Amino acid sequence: MARSLYIHWPFCLAKCPYCDFNSHVRERTDMGAWEAALLADMRAEHAANKGEENLVSIFFGGGTPSLMPPALVASLLSEAERLWGFSDDIEITLEGNPSSVEAANFADLASAGINRVSLGVQSLRDEALRFLGRLHGVDEALRAVELAQDLFDRVSIDLIYARPDQTEDEWRQELAQALALGTSHMSLYQLTIEPTTRFATDVRRGVFDPLADDPAADLFALTREMTAAAGLPAYEISNHARPGEESRHNLTYWRYRDYHGIGPGAHGRRGGVATTRHKKPENFLAAVEAQGDGIAEHRVLGLREQASEALLMGLRLEEGVDLGAMAQRFGVPQVGLVDSSKLALYRDLGLAWADGERIGVTGAGMPLLDALLGELVPAELVSQ
Repeated sequence: MARSLYIHWPFCLAKCPYCDFNSHVRERTDMGAWEAALLADMRAEHAANKGEENLVSIFFGGGTPSLMPPALVASLLSEAERLWGFSDDIEITLEGNPSSVEAANFADLASAGINRVSLGVQSLRDEALRFLGRLHGVDEALRAVELAQDLFDRVSIDLIYARPDQTEDEWRQELAQALALGTSHMSLYQLTIEPTTRFATDVRRGVFDPLADDPAADLFALTREMTAAAGLPAYEISNHARPGEESRHNLTYWRYRDYHGIGPGAHGRRGGVATTRHKKPENFLAAVEAQGDGIAEHRVLGLREQASEALLMGLRLEEGVDLGAMAQRFGVPQVGLVDSSKLALYRDLGLAWADGERIGVTGAGMPLLDALLGELVPAELVSQ
């Protein structure tokens, strides 16, 4: 079974309005200590579940990994290859912001082994970037995308839409401009208001109102129409790619394959075990020193719980899930995986589909995905 590695870098440049503010950049960061801790955590993770499969993907995510010292990136990649081995076409992605400060690091990161970048452009409108709390401007972002396309094999950009008062015409123009950049992958997310964030506080105070459900659904449909016409169809509820350019790393999550998480706050799933690392950097470092790894929680998952997670993840994909293969994999009766009466109902309504043992959610059903998952996946399976 294919496996992946997720490396979480905890430091951000500055506070942003839609994260939890827990791990922003420290004035003094001992890179030597961090290299030693991350390498130790990686070795412990490998020792816990060696397996025989090479890594098919590595993802550097978290705060601002594009500001990681390239020498540290190279060291981590070298050790990962020594421990697990790399597949011939391994995808090594680094998440970053399109600021000029971070873009200045791109060439050295490419030399260190990064072959794919995912840039948080977020918007191609300066006023929207200010609203979203971004530190970069549109011109800066466009230069960073162009530079990334020169240096890396594959480039993905993130955009946030369904912003307050955004119209179809406004999003049509912005999305057309983004598609014209020619990246092979786009992650297009509707703005969500997460609890405990500045946005949530602003909504409570009446600073702005979120876009209503109906116009947001119209923008979702427009997004699918335009990306498909441009040759980047949706392969997941919010992700679009040229055929063959889908994010291999994210497909690992959605297809419920094993992935190893290292670094502060990283989650992992491997061999039926869920791992969670300490989130605060100082607690992570202390744990590595005390116990040899950064794990805060190590929990064995029951087969029914694994099946439930696999369904909840897999139904995000356009390809859906194969119930027969899933029943065999987890030893759960196929008839207990999905509520067949609800599936028939939503199939008749055009919100779900079934083809033999494979089922999925249609494009019309995707805006209602959370509600559909609550109906299709039996409560007794989820509660296990």
